[in-house]
Order: sequence, then C-alpha cells, then structure tokens
Amino acid sequence: MSIEKVFMHWQQGYKNSWETAAILYKNQRYSDCLFYCHLSLEKLLKAIYVFKHKQHSPFIHDLVILAEKSGIELTKRQLEDLEIITTFNIAGRYAEIKSQFYKSCNNKNTAKKYYNITEDLLKCLKKFLIKK
Repeated sequence: MSIEKVFMHWQQGYKNSWETAAILYKNQRYSDCLFYCHLSLEKLLKAIYVFKHKQHSPFIHDLVILAEKSGIELTKRQLEDLEIITTFNIAGRYAEIKSQFYKSCNNKNTAKKYYNITEDLLKCLKKFLIKK
C-alpha cells in the first residue's frame, strides 16, 4: 500500500472513530465513547506520523509516545490528557479491567470531560497535517 493510501486510511479512520464516539456519547454509552475517543486520537496521531515521516506508523497505542515519535510539540497539559486517555484503550479491551473501567467511567460527567478534551485535542492535532 502506498504511503498516500496509508495516510488516507488513518485520516479517514480517525474521523470514523470520532463519529462513533459522538454517537456513543449521545446514546449514553459512556465507557465505549471513551474507548473511541482514544481510537480517534490514536488514528490521527498515526496520520500525523505518516504525513511527517512518509513511512508507516509504529504499531503502538500509547498516545504520548505516538505524539513524541511524530515530532510534534504539545503542552504539558495536553501530554497529561493524552496519558490519561491512553488508559481508555487498555481498559476498554481487557475483560479483567473492563468491569472496573465501566464502573469508574460510565457516567456523564467523566465522559463529557474527556469527550470535550478529545475534541480540543483533535482540533489542535489537525493543525499538524498542514504543509508549511
């Protein structure tokens, strides 16, 4: 697959995951929404990596490491938010952790907070896809 197609794959993927997060939030599926918030950020960071480096992105899910490997500068607060949102990926995948995650994150206040943070991060990260 060409690098252009890989880039388009990740770019469309983040948009699809973000749409899914919005639907899940609206339908009060809060823990699932947070999992898709992570996916949308992961896919956008991988699109940025491909855009900047013209090669396949690393096979990792850690948002902070993806941001660092992409060579983008973020604020301390943004990196802290990415670190927290990274945990939504792991917690949303593994049965032994999923139950605890569901209990702690399946409420509107937590979901709203991280849904809004994800939205802000996506807006910020999209700027790194502009050629200078």
